[in-house]
Amino acid sequence: MDIGDGTLAVGAGRPPAEKYAPALPGPVFAAHFHLPGEPVGPYTYGRDANPTWTLLEAAIGELEGGAEVVTFASGMAAIAAVVLSQVKAGDVVVMPTDCYNVTRALKDRLESYGAEVRMAPTADDAQLGVLDGARLVWLETPSNPNLDVCDIARIADAAHAGGALVAVDNTLSTPLGQRPLDLGADFSVASDTKAMSGHGDLLLGHVATRDAGLAESVRLWRKTVGAIPGPMEAWLAHRSLATLHLRLDRQAANALALATALKDRPEVSGLRYPGLPDDPSHELASRQMRRFGCVVSFTLPDEAFAERFLGALRFAAQATSFGSVHSSAERRGRWGGDAVEPGFVRFSVGVEDAGDLVPDVLRALDEAAKNR
Repeated sequence: MDIGDGTLAVGAGRPPAEKYAPALPGPVFAAHFHLPGEPVGPYTYGRDANPTWTLLEAAIGELEGGAEVVTFASGMAAIAAVVLSQVKAGDVVVMPTDCYNVTRALKDRLESYGAEVRMAPTADDAQLGVLDGARLVWLETPSNPNLDVCDIARIADAAHAGGALVAVDNTLSTPLGQRPLDLGADFSVASDTKAMSGHGDLLLGHVATRDAGLAESVRLWRKTVGAIPGPMEAWLAHRSLATLHLRLDRQAANALALATALKDRPEVSGLRYPGLPDDPSHELASRQMRRFGCVVSFTLPDEAFAERFLGALRFAAQATSFGSVHSSAERRGRWGGDAVEPGFVRFSVGVEDAGDLVPDVLRALDEAAKNR
């Protein structure tokens, strides 16, 4: 039976009702478990499995449209687990030139292990041109921070025809915004630090796949390197999933309102938001996404203008993450590594009232322009 996203999110991964038991059992803190006799069973040692992870992984698996899920201590732990567990010396890995800069940093590591890394932009499905002989194709759509979109199904079909696996960083969209596995990807990966948990108070990541063998290989990698989530973080993330649909809907509506308001501002150039009807990615995004996310990007005249703007904001903090219920913004060029202008701003839209947030942004632009 098909159910709505709200019903799915509220009940995902919760155990059957039991008299006098909580609807969501609390976190299990255990380094080891009572284990007489032969060491078999679901819980043997704390680095292998934990009941709190089990419930969260079941929940995310439901949100991913039916999948095995392996949770990790952070989004980068999840990303590294896929890349480094599936690639060996001599293999070819295809990555976007414009994906998250820490993901791109894996290029040097892969090459030091004897793998070949080919890079191509997300826009216009450019990775199709470098697929020959690939073992793993990494996609990030929409890309962070430029918000370009590629056709997951088209690239997955081409990659599979050549014998490659396809992994999609789905952090910005979440499974309620886009389901890469339904579009043919082998892995759906996300930093659950962002919108999935949504409160800016924990680090977590996950890998989802419908292939039991691939799931086991990623799980073994987690066990081997010890990149395990804490039970408290896992429990907080599971609790937060119940409001995921509400948060995403409010954030997407606010993001569209902000992007629309910025369209006619003379100080703003390079405005991107996939939900805008005239955004270069809108047509494709509309075909493969159900929600367009919370991130709006744009460029202001220069670094000093952007800094004045950010300092004048009342309802958005200056922070480097995105997806929280609290709006945040940053001048992305301060970190280096992204091909963006000095005045490029990545704005993560929260769940505040649009009637407060949008006027505040416009006022901050006015103040920044007045003090040029």
